[in-house]
Amino acid sequence: MSSPKIWRQRIERYRLLGQKCKDCGKVLFPKRLVCSECGGREFDKEPMPEVGKIITYTTVYFGPKFLEQDIPYILAIIELKNGVRITTQVVDTEPKEVKAGKEVKFVFRKLKDEGKTGVIIYGYKAQLC
Repeated sequence: MSSPKIWRQRIERYRLLGQKCKDCGKVLFPKRLVCSECGGREFDKEPMPEVGKIITYTTVYFGPKFLEQDIPYILAIIELKNGVRITTQVVDTEPKEVKAGKEVKFVFRKLKDEGKTGVIIYGYKAQLC
C-alpha cells in the first residue's frame, strides 16, 4: 500500500468512522459508495462505537507472512452496539480467554510495515474489556 493511499484512508482507518445512509438510515462500515440496503448514494459521517461483543472467533495457526510473529492469533467477528459487524484480530490475551459474547474495546496497533517503502500501517484491533 502506498503512502498516498494510506493518507487518503486515514480517517476511516484511525477514527473508526463509518457512514449513515440519508435515505434509509442504515449504518455502514467501512465507507461505501452505494448503500447495501436501499442503493442510496448520499451519506452522513457516523462514528462507530468503540465497544462491542464477540459473535464468533477462530484461532489462526498458519497465516500470512506479515503476521508470522503473532501466530497463533485470534480473528473475531465483533458486533458493535449499533449492529455493525467488524472482522478484526483480538490482541493482548490468550486464545483460551476468548469466548463468544465477551465484550471488547477497539485499540490501535501496528498492522504491518511495507518493507522497502518503510511505511508502517496502523489500524484497529480488539482487546477484551
